[in-house]
Amino acid sequence: MTRTSLKKSLLAAEQPIVLETATQLQEAEQSWNGNKVLGIDTEFVRERTYRAELGLVQLSDGETAWLVDPVKLESLDTLRQLLANPAITKVLHSGSEDLEVLLNAVGALPDPLVDTQVACAMLGQPLQMGYHTTVQWLFDIEVDKEQTRSNWCKRPLSERQLHYAAMDVVLLPEMYETLRARLEEKGRWTWLEEEAARAQRNARRIIEPELAYLRISAAPRLDEEELRVLRSLAAWREETAKAKNLARGFVISDAGLMNLARARPASEREARHLEGIHPKALDRYAGTLIPLIKSAPGDRSPLASLEPLDGVQRKQLTAMRGLVQQKAKQLEVEPALLASRKELERLIQAVTQGQEVPERFTGWRQAVVTDDLLAIIR
Repeated sequence: MTRTSLKKSLLAAEQPIVLETATQLQEAEQSWNGNKVLGIDTEFVRERTYRAELGLVQLSDGETAWLVDPVKLESLDTLRQLLANPAITKVLHSGSEDLEVLLNAVGALPDPLVDTQVACAMLGQPLQMGYHTTVQWLFDIEVDKEQTRSNWCKRPLSERQLHYAAMDVVLLPEMYETLRARLEEKGRWTWLEEEAARAQRNARRIIEPELAYLRISAAPRLDEEELRVLRSLAAWREETAKAKNLARGFVISDAGLMNLARARPASEREARHLEGIHPKALDRYAGTLIPLIKSAPGDRSPLASLEPLDGVQRKQLTAMRGLVQQKAKQLEVEPALLASRKELERLIQAVTQGQEVPERFTGWRQAVVTDDLLAIIR
């Protein structure tokens, strides 16, 4: 990155253009459409709601920073058109949550898409390396982190918030150019394109209520009958949280669902002796929960396998983890980029049960590591 372009980007963060009206948005659109690459970031609030509340959308071409205010704008149609414009590559860093928020609030996903966090991981950096650390690594610039936990939906936004938001996006176009050159040199640019497509598919994937119980980490500790109750309760909570736009924990906590599944109370009075359930939740939902608990064991549809690995499978897992470590060392990347322990366990279970290989192990990973992993299992 040249010193001149660096100064332009930093100056843009000092003088962000806030877009609060349809006219301002249309004027900015004329500038956006002249670019082949734009950095994008979002600021949002997710504490009590099922869907994150969008507070700000930042865009930059590296010389100008635009801050789109969805709280004040009546329509985000212009932004939706930009996200879908195939002529402009949209660059995000650690974009999984941004994709979900944009899809819900704007109605479109950035496409084409590049995630600079994944690009860095393919160059040997930590898989979860944050934007601030990435900027330090690439450009030796320190970025303020103080506004990370701001309430981005409260108005007015302070000058420090606006500067912080702009800094999170102005360097993305140059990051894209730098990382693309390094990845193409290693022959890994197509890897990144595959990961972007996978991220888009994941963002569009709807959580099926009947599988919501699989999100509860303690679920494997339950026996089959308890698990059937948990499945029913978790499906109800998922639908309720979505309908009321409440965070799942503000309906009933994971611990509360687990205790209900274990105890299977036959009455509201019995349920009130359990831990992890707020009395107000029982006031609201006991009339629904108790019948669900009673009827759940009658649903004999197959449960997703949560069985722990047996002795043979554990030996396979050990060998597979060793292989992943070896491959990662050869490629000079973090092993988790290839496959985490949990993903390897899912692969073993899928193959053992005659299911398709999980999508995570297809694409560029197929030749790099998947074929050898399957050889260990089979």
